[in-house]
Amino acid sequence: MPFLRFLSLIVLAWLPLFATAQRKPATQPTPAKGQRIELLPGTNELIGGTFNGVEIRKLIGNVSFRQGTTLLYCDSAYQYTDKNALEAFSNVRIIQNDTITITGDRATYDGDTRKARMIGNVTMRDPRMTLTTKLLDYDLNNNLAYYSTGGHIVDPENTLDSQYGYYNTTSKIFSFKRNVKVLTKDNTIDTDTLQYNTISKVAYFFGPTHLTDKQNQTLYAENGVHNTITGKSVFQKNAKVETPNYLLTGDKLIYDQITKYGVATGHVSMTSKKDNVVIRGDVGRYWRLLGRVKVYGAPVMRNISGKDTLYLAADTLISQEGKAPLNNAGVIYAFPKTKIFRTDLQGRCDSLTYNRLDSIIYLNKRPILWNNKNQLTADSMEIRQRKGKVDQMRLYANSFIIGQDTLLNFNQVKGRRMIAYFQNNSIKKVDVLGNAESLYYALEGDTAVSGMNKALSATMVLRFAESKLQTISFLTNPDASFIPPHELKPEDEKLKDFSWRPTERPTRRAVLGRHFALPVKAKPKARPKSKTKTKAAPKTSSKAKAKSSVKPATGTQTPKTAAPKPPVKK
Repeated sequence: MPFLRFLSLIVLAWLPLFATAQRKPATQPTPAKGQRIELLPGTNELIGGTFNGVEIRKLIGNVSFRQGTTLLYCDSAYQYTDKNALEAFSNVRIIQNDTITITGDRATYDGDTRKARMIGNVTMRDPRMTLTTKLLDYDLNNNLAYYSTGGHIVDPENTLDSQYGYYNTTSKIFSFKRNVKVLTKDNTIDTDTLQYNTISKVAYFFGPTHLTDKQNQTLYAENGVHNTITGKSVFQKNAKVETPNYLLTGDKLIYDQITKYGVATGHVSMTSKKDNVVIRGDVGRYWRLLGRVKVYGAPVMRNISGKDTLYLAADTLISQEGKAPLNNAGVIYAFPKTKIFRTDLQGRCDSLTYNRLDSIIYLNKRPILWNNKNQLTADSMEIRQRKGKVDQMRLYANSFIIGQDTLLNFNQVKGRRMIAYFQNNSIKKVDVLGNAESLYYALEGDTAVSGMNKALSATMVLRFAESKLQTISFLTNPDASFIPPHELKPEDEKLKDFSWRPTERPTRRAVLGRHFALPVKAKPKARPKSKTKTKAAPKTSSKAKAKSSVKPATGTQTPKTAAPKPPVKK
């Protein structure tokens, strides 16, 4: 008896091990089967049997199935009884929840995964849109339709085409990829990646996108949003708006296609295509109907004409297009704190108007200009250009020109009005009209002062050669005198209202600012020291050292000639 009890205890101890050994290896859980596909009454003919080793039912004529709230109709079908699946042929129609209808030539449907594939002349409809394609996959569990053979979508407002597309029938949002084209009542949108909400009619871009309207205006960006109902767009990443005459770019662009008004921010650049004008700044506002662009935030204008480039800076710059039907070059307005820079001309004024049609620049509120060593001031001025070069400067009211000679003496001319004529970017002649006064130093060989010519006249004409005064002609009531050097007094050296202001002269860097910043030159890399020893150079005589220390001349020098004294004509 004790032995039997011991044996029973051994068996009980080993039972769990035997049970573990007999247990089958773990397997992946089998997917849950969907609701059984139900064949509805009304089929004309049913043929059951095994075909190619698979048990199916052939259904012919008025075939209809149901699975939950999903209905399927077709002319004929194969129903796989052991797979809960079917194939449908001819006039296939799937209806889900009485809201979504898919039609096509042929379909396959898996009742367990609830996935359908419609093939041939596929059309998908819901209350908001109609989709046509060649092949459509539809996941009824996730309410997601997908095509990859090209699709065409029509809703009451727009049409859309793309190579690939997803449609969420719950959120009513389409996702398109590759060769995407959207046609609205006002625009054509071409992009690579787009998302479209069929309820709000809002399109979202995630790649290079062109939006073109009927007036041949194009908006471009690589990321953004466009409301196809309100016409409002928010574009980012390389955003720009382009017309036949203008190109406006920025980091971000907000544009209203109904009012034709846009705002660009961040690295703004406006280009006028007709006359090679570029304006850059921080913020740009664009009125398409007015043909106007306003740029501010340290804006700078660049106008390239031939070999010369004019830069213009101010707190605000406005570009106004020429008016139809001539559609001529427009006008630039700059204000306030305006600065000008060109290699041969620099200046300042409070406000400026640049008429690009006749190439005239109007400077207002006591402007000041510098040309080479000459300073020009007046209450207002005009700069007239010809072929991209300064042709005339017209000075109105309180006109004053100051120039320095080689000895840094100040030659001066003042009058009520002046007209300065230029040739090869240098003053050739000056007409002084009304209350003319002049003060010019006579030099001997550009090294010594031989005296001073001082004159008064109602009108005066000054002629120059190589930036040096040659003659002065007094036309009405002249009063001229020559003062020797020993008789010169400090009060004789300056005309009334003399003001020399070289510190105000704009530099290239100050005018170009950060928007046209000059490139930073890279520092040359230091050469690594050589580890090899070099032989000592042979000793040379002191005479040889003296000869070797003389550097060759870098250019030729022309001998200076004495400048003739300007003759006085009465």
